[in-house]
Amino acid sequence: MTDRPIRVLGFAGSLRAASLNRALLKAAQGLAPVGMTLEIFDLGPVPLYNGDVEAAGDPPGVAAFKDAIRAADGVLMVTPEYNHGVPAVMKNAIDWASRPPASAALNGKPVGVIGASPGMTGSARGQSQLRQAFEFTNSYCMPQPEILVYRAHEKFSPDGALTDEATAK
Repeated sequence: MTDRPIRVLGFAGSLRAASLNRALLKAAQGLAPVGMTLEIFDLGPVPLYNGDVEAAGDPPGVAAFKDAIRAADGVLMVTPEYNHGVPAVMKNAIDWASRPPASAALNGKPVGVIGASPGMTGSARGQSQLRQAFEFTNSYCMPQPEILVYRAHEKFSPDGALTDEATAK
């Protein structure tokens, strides 16, 4: 253990400004325990993965994303669930962060996964699919706590503030 704070990089698998998962990530940042910082990374500047683009060199948004992951002690991924699965934005981020495999930013990185959904499963299927990708990235995904925020639209105010005490705990 060191005296420096634990640095966690967090990102949401939704690009919408009013996303429930962005709101959950912001709430997690505000609820981070003493001794931990949670930096939020916006995936908006990360383009769709393309091997031809990668061969020419990482675009600036991808380079910044990989650098942020490497600088962090761990990663918190906040994923929605689209059509019973992980959304393309989140999967795309994992694809970029897993390249090239020999020196991937996610290699050996501890990862936590949480998510919110208006539905009753709270992004359980999306989280499950996302965890499968970590077999390739050699990331260490925390199995617990399993945070599945269901009926999320009822747990945040219109401005995105978490209002549900049980979820905050």
